[in-house]
Amino acid sequence: MKNLRTQFNRFCLRNRDKGIPNLMLYITLGNAIVLLMSMINGGSFLYELLCFDKTKILQGQVWRLVTYVFTQSGGGFIELIFLYFFYMLGRYVELSMGTLKFNMFYLSGVVLMDIFAMIFCPTEPVIAGNYIFAVEYFQGLYASMAYYLHLSLILTFATTHPDSQFMIFFLIPVKAWLIALIYLVLTGIEVYNLASLGLFPHCLFPLVALGNYFLFTGGDIINVFPMSFRLKLARLFRKKPPQSPKVITFQTKEGPYRPTPKKEDFTHKCTVCGRTDVTNPELEFRYCSRCSGYHCYCIDHINDHTHVE
Repeated sequence: MKNLRTQFNRFCLRNRDKGIPNLMLYITLGNAIVLLMSMINGGSFLYELLCFDKTKILQGQVWRLVTYVFTQSGGGFIELIFLYFFYMLGRYVELSMGTLKFNMFYLSGVVLMDIFAMIFCPTEPVIAGNYIFAVEYFQGLYASMAYYLHLSLILTFATTHPDSQFMIFFLIPVKAWLIALIYLVLTGIEVYNLASLGLFPHCLFPLVALGNYFLFTGGDIINVFPMSFRLKLARLFRKKPPQSPKVITFQTKEGPYRPTPKKEDFTHKCTVCGRTDVTNPELEFRYCSRCSGYHCYCIDHINDHTHVE
């Protein structure tokens, strides 16, 4: 699996400029047009035409499987600020990943949410515990697919730029990893609330929006935690250096067994006294020309030794 991911990353790196450049700009502009048209006309005709609706998709309106990315939940002019925020996040993530990888990242999120919604989005009222949930409830839940998809950009950005700062209200600096942790906590609370109502597997819907994140950058999720925590975790799992072998002494008849010392690496050794240029580097060594063979002597024995015949 690791080799497959490495090969995929190399492929994306070689072709990083292919695909639709500045994809998040087009998606943001599409959302802004849908939002402004809804505010001007006082209705939501364009929104209703593009949003995700399983019943209408089964009737043949298959474009809704893609166009729902332009229908982020409306909130007046404040929503325009959020759209600009998501555009900036997407732009930074694209510069970090490359155009091709970011296109595949966004497309995989769209496909994963489509698959989940087409399988589990009900077309009839659902009874869960003591409650009866109308179809409109689930339509409203699944209609926010674009919003959840864009929220995943926060976690992706925090993974690639964990120490970047956001200025809340243009005054309060907040680290990107802290916003990502808040997002994870809120997502967990939402999943828990839906699960407590007995809405399984619909409670997993907010997590599906993170599917593309775990596919592309999930291996670096540790980056969303504070640097101090990351350093402690690295020290905890750091490989310890190999320890020196322990010497065990065995008792023999001649006494405790001791391993034979390693042979010294010397160049010259006196044939008479056995001293070498390693044990006694202050000595001088000579070779006797009258001895038969190759015999070395120290300065003390070169003139006082029995010649080898």
